[in-house]
Amino acid sequence: MPKLLAWIVAIIICSLLGLFIYWRLKIFTNDVQTGTLPPSDSSDVDNDVPDSLPAISDLVDNVLSDGGSSYYMPDIRPHCVSSTDPSNYVSYTDVNVDGVTLDSVSDYKPKAEISFNKGSNYTNIDGIVTFRGNNYRNDPTYGCANMSSFKLEREWSVTTGGLTSGDSTWTGSGWTGQPLIMKWPSSVRQHMNMYDWAKEKDDLVEVIYACMDGNIYFIDLETGELTRDTMSLGYTFKGSGALDPRGYPILYVGAGYNSNKGVARVFVVNLLDCSVMYEFGNSDSFSLRDSLSFFDSSALVDAATDTLIYPGENGILYLINLGTKYDEEKGTLSINPNNIVKWRYLTKRSSTQYWLGMEDSCVVYKGYLYIMDNGGHFFCLDLNTLELVWVQDSLDDSNSTPVLSVEGDKVYLYASTSFHQGWRSSSTAPVPIWKVDAETGEIIWQTEYTCYSQEGVSGGVQSTIAVGRESLSDYIYVTVSKTGGPYDGVLACLSKKDGKVMWEHVAAYAWSSPVCVYNSDGTGRVLYASSGGKLYMLDGLTGETNDTIELSTGCIEASPAVYNSTLVIGTRSCTIQGIKLK
Repeated sequence: MPKLLAWIVAIIICSLLGLFIYWRLKIFTNDVQTGTLPPSDSSDVDNDVPDSLPAISDLVDNVLSDGGSSYYMPDIRPHCVSSTDPSNYVSYTDVNVDGVTLDSVSDYKPKAEISFNKGSNYTNIDGIVTFRGNNYRNDPTYGCANMSSFKLEREWSVTTGGLTSGDSTWTGSGWTGQPLIMKWPSSVRQHMNMYDWAKEKDDLVEVIYACMDGNIYFIDLETGELTRDTMSLGYTFKGSGALDPRGYPILYVGAGYNSNKGVARVFVVNLLDCSVMYEFGNSDSFSLRDSLSFFDSSALVDAATDTLIYPGENGILYLINLGTKYDEEKGTLSINPNNIVKWRYLTKRSSTQYWLGMEDSCVVYKGYLYIMDNGGHFFCLDLNTLELVWVQDSLDDSNSTPVLSVEGDKVYLYASTSFHQGWRSSSTAPVPIWKVDAETGEIIWQTEYTCYSQEGVSGGVQSTIAVGRESLSDYIYVTVSKTGGPYDGVLACLSKKDGKVMWEHVAAYAWSSPVCVYNSDGTGRVLYASSGGKLYMLDGLTGETNDTIELSTGCIEASPAVYNSTLVIGTRSCTIQGIKLK
């Protein structure tokens, strides 16, 4: 029997190696046929040669999970075509390094090259560290669920509050408002300002939630008990914060509105003692949007270069070398920000109607950043030259974060936009859902919905698309708000292949992003929350409703995160709730 097992293992390994070699040859052949290989003297050649072959265990794990698409990183070379030439849309761009604006963007030289790994390798810690999980923005979950009855059950609830600034009052959790979840090692917890019981609890998993009342809450995922004192910063946090993917106890979080304490900004927080180590972005003179300095984006960190990547609604992309020093054993942490790089842009559409600025979160593939903006543009930016590669017309104020998907030897982005009242129409307007070629910015397909809008409450797609895998690998899921009526919406299941609508779930409109959750056998369910205060669990293949639970008498704008079988989400009615997926 052991010999038979050994033979079976050997056959599997040989088969996987054969598949890997075939795939590499296929990529090479495609490049030759399309003429995309660099010339023999190109400096890009070395960058495309892997330092070493992947471990067999990595091949096995990824091939078994989704056919290998999560492992492979196709060697794409982003470039524009005539329809996506940046000169069609952009008047100019500038780069500022340590307070000095360069004469030309071409003068910019990075101190170290940025090149991200695949999304599933963004972090190796136990938790959810940024909006939608990683640099592909495709997974706001950790682990596998253990669903058998496919029911929803409330386990705990924590009360939050509100914050008034000027004539505005912000309550509970807003858009995008995703919680962060982290299982800190015991050696790290011992140096934190947690309560003693939390430091000592085996397998403690901490929920970290920045809310619109100006507070950051720290919660035991299992019980809903506070793990430490609430941290009060006094600024409204609408967006989602981010934790350091290296497991360093650092929180990066941006304020989404000014407060009575001052102008909005980004805070870098030491989570050992909840002290603020650094602030930036407030009333930045490099901004072309006057004094506005809101930050709803969720940051990424390039671990290899110690670089914080933070887009702002002020129209600036920040690349900051953090100068991080962390000693886990001693429990000491410091940063020394330096080589502060800022990139800004002015488009031909930019005006008092079509705004500058970025509210969504960026996607990064290798050394290329993808992001949409408030002025109806979809950008591809080379992070190592800060030159725009391509620009696509996204029509309107775009708040939905794009999602990257590797499909065979191609890389795609799923994206959509909103309908800001008065920009394209005063009544209704079409809102497309796009599949975009990440290499050229060309649209592969689009599926349109007719949407309503109203002042301050835009229709269209405010959420981020969920890209299915496992049993749901042929589909994407998107909530479209204010379609079918001013207060209605749908969760639509679309085919990845051609954008065909497979099914729709009709309910009150939703700004909250859907999430796909899977059992260990790959069985998938789709969950989403609506403005009507309800959370739905649906069969991802058929759209059948498995269960519904009322979380709030008011609106839910925030997006959930799921750790194993526990979903966490905040509401506008001032609660954070833990929901068991049963």
